[in-house]
Amino acid sequence: MDSDSGELSEGELSPGPEIFNSKNLALQAQKKILSKMATMAVANLLTDDTSSSILDELYKASREYTKSKKEAHRIIRDVIKIALKLGVLYRNRRFSTDELEAVERFRKKLNQAAMTAVSFHEVEFTFDRGILSQLLLECRDLLHEIVENHLTSRSHARIDRVFNHFSDVHFLAELYGPGDEYRLYLSKICDGINKLLDDGIL
Repeated sequence: MDSDSGELSEGELSPGPEIFNSKNLALQAQKKILSKMATMAVANLLTDDTSSSILDELYKASREYTKSKKEAHRIIRDVIKIALKLGVLYRNRRFSTDELEAVERFRKKLNQAAMTAVSFHEVEFTFDRGILSQLLLECRDLLHEIVENHLTSRSHARIDRVFNHFSDVHFLAELYGPGDEYRLYLSKICDGINKLLDDGIL
């Protein structure tokens, strides 16, 4: 499941920022990873308008922070691949009872992180980068536990790269800081998260 044949080439992932679209990126990854499988619906969450909008804004914020279009693409690509593979494993009932319990703990922790991220945005003077960072790192560790017996070290490295980036206290300080660009990104991200929370998806 984690072979090189499922990789996207860098050439497919380097459009200019003005045409970057996470929905298209998710669809590319979906076709590459799941082309011979009957579980294409696992990508639906990533390709709906709300989720793809969140990913687009996370890409923009990451590009601004890293000053690297290539690195920002890589991070969002890794988010998509991790989610797709997790969805495939779940829908094909590959998880043991213990792993399913870890999935539920992960879901609750991710929900807590999402609500905390929105609350810090909506309620002035409440932002604490240490708290949000710790919640995201706990999500990372649970995800490692869930896929330990199913995915390769390459996927584990993707998990680390994604969560280490978004939990970076310096990145979070910029995202929640006074900068106008980051404020716009964060507002759109939190609008999307709120919708996912209201719809019971997160």
